Amino acid sequence: MAEASGVRMAPGNGENSYATNSRLQEKAILETRPVLSKAIEEVLSTCDSTMVVADLGCSSGPNTLLVVSEVIGAIRAYTKKADDTRGVEVQFFLNDLPGNDFNFVFRSLEYYHNLGGGKDTPPYYVAGLPGSYYRKLFPRRSVHLFHSSYSLMWRSKIPPELSSCTHLNEGNIYIGKTTPPIVIKMFQEQFQKDFELFLTLRSRELVNGGRMLLTFLGRKSEEMLMHGDVATAFEWVSISLQSLVQKGRVEKEKLDSFNLPYYAPSVKEVNALINKNALFDIDHVKLSESTWDPLDDSEDDTVLDCANSGANIAKCIRAVLEPLIVDHFGEDIIEELFMVHASTVAKHLEIAKAKYPIIMVSLKKGMD
Repeated sequence: MAEASGVRMAPGNGENSYATNSRLQEKAILETRPVLSKAIEEVLSTCDSTMVVADLGCSSGPNTLLVVSEVIGAIRAYTKKADDTRGVEVQFFLNDLPGNDFNFVFRSLEYYHNLGGGKDTPPYYVAGLPGSYYRKLFPRRSVHLFHSSYSLMWRSKIPPELSSCTHLNEGNIYIGKTTPPIVIKMFQEQFQKDFELFLTLRSRELVNGGRMLLTFLGRKSEEMLMHGDVATAFEWVSISLQSLVQKGRVEKEKLDSFNLPYYAPSVKEVNALINKNALFDIDHVKLSESTWDPLDDSEDDTVLDCANSGANIAKCIRAVLEPLIVDHFGEDIIEELFMVHASTVAKHLEIAKAKYPIIMVSLKKGMD
């Protein structure tokens, strides 16, 4: 796979699209509201009348414009509280890879503009910015706030030794119970390279005192395999693909050569790399958990309808992985694969409710 070439969410707004199946991501964005508001207040207290905000890995669908709405809401609240009469204007850049469904974003943006926002809404301008956030995106010291939600667990590429099949991760698409230690190390090293590069690039592009709010999937502990973690969720997909191999619907070699450009780090790993990089001060770090079922808002560990919950989870995973799977295996297996996947997930939910950890990090660039 070329650099991050296949990492894009299912386009459009149909039943299986990312736009229709991204409520988990919506809940995470809303959860960060207090931290985002604080970051915006600090930026506004030092910037002039123009604020530049970039949403990295914006994808498409309602959450893309939810971020825009949250930022505008925070600016309105600040200017009202501080009696700020500067007339702040906001330039938004919505960034994702070129394969992202930007057309859907811009069609949605027209509807969003038509809703209006009241006389106290600051003037704002929105532009699309295709490109990898593992590369330079902006001129030096030109951005006040970077936001990224549910994106930084995606790697710039699959570790070269895996993509070339020098080493095999047999029967797995990510880190599973049978993944060799050397392959786990490759995933970890790719994360380290990517995250350090990301921090360095963003530090150059931020103004002094600029802020960065990052939310991404991670791990609760240093253990690579914990029930409910992302590794387990992708292992369910691996098991479903293995069942298609047994039926002769998928070639074993095809499965063994498929790996996700992904890594879910622990908080310890994230903190260590930020401190090693020494370009940002950590303002806030939080580890929380969310259920995999987007329609389950309960706090307990009981699953009332495992079959229904399994189907909900399968739709979410499909919205994220379908383009990658189609690129590698073709379209013919998609419907069957995710029917099997929903059943596989339902069986696991009979044992325990599936949850996954979310890492939120708020960073501030110092003066240089």
